[in-house]
Amino acid sequence: MINIGNRTLINSKDIFSKAIEQKYAIGAFNINNLELVQSVVEAAEESKSPVIVQVSPSGKKYIKNNYLIKLIEAALESTTIPLVLHLDHGDSLEVCKECIDLGFSSVMIDGSSLDFKKNIEITRQVVDYAHTKGVVVEAELGKLSGIEDEISVENHEGIYTDPQKAVEFITRTGCDSLAVAIGTSHGAYKFKQEPKLDFERLKNIKEMVGNNYPLVLHGASNVLEESIKMNNNFGGKIEKAQGVPDFMIKEAINMGVVKINVDTDTRLAFSGAVRQYLNQNPTEFDPRKYLGVARDTVKELVKNKIKLFGSENKS
Repeated sequence: MINIGNRTLINSKDIFSKAIEQKYAIGAFNINNLELVQSVVEAAEESKSPVIVQVSPSGKKYIKNNYLIKLIEAALESTTIPLVLHLDHGDSLEVCKECIDLGFSSVMIDGSSLDFKKNIEITRQVVDYAHTKGVVVEAELGKLSGIEDEISVENHEGIYTDPQKAVEFITRTGCDSLAVAIGTSHGAYKFKQEPKLDFERLKNIKEMVGNNYPLVLHGASNVLEESIKMNNNFGGKIEKAQGVPDFMIKEAINMGVVKINVDTDTRLAFSGAVRQYLNQNPTEFDPRKYLGVARDTVKELVKNKIKLFGSENKS
């Protein structure tokens, strides 16, 4: 795993155990550039919260491996908080192995598009390799609808996690945490009607897998109204977007979710801040100005997420 001086990345086992015991969740924030890394790490440092910095395969391709690793090394130098580097939605054994060998401390293998048997098979292969390196593995059972990065599932294909299959899946794969499908979705358009999550299903899953097993919630961005307005008031066109309300996030945490993924909210905040700044300062063309404003905007959003998740002062 990546280390710099006396600082090293951690895997998520210890911070998840503490989160389960004290009923809070750890935020996992997607990054793909310098400003987002700084936003997330500085917000976590100021909030005294553990944090998971995660990158998707397409995000990793954009930022490039050597730049990503140096940014994470810089983050380790500049913070005292527990820091996890996680692969989000790894789509093959090969990309998971590559990230483990690069020094990631956690990887997700997403075999949710495969049938149950093949999902178990590929997840087991990743677990076998990762555990020899001290790296933990997140897997997914069930499908989330919506679109984000290269993850795309049509609404009619979206299926919820079967609690009984979840137990079998965890037992046969040895995965360290499980992303469950209970009605959230990727992207900014999560619900066509009133937001609704299947909390009874989540309760059953938790009872079946046990209180000490970490569950993960993907597609959990709020899609904040102020971010939508900031984009739309300054040239954007984001219509009928809807996310997961705060009270549902809190309920999921109370029922045992310990990792919550955030990507859409940071994208909306970042792009909205850039749109607003350039609109209000039409003669400005210094990227440091508008990217700096975007960085600060995302930083405040991440601090608010940390408060919502309950991980403030838990580092």
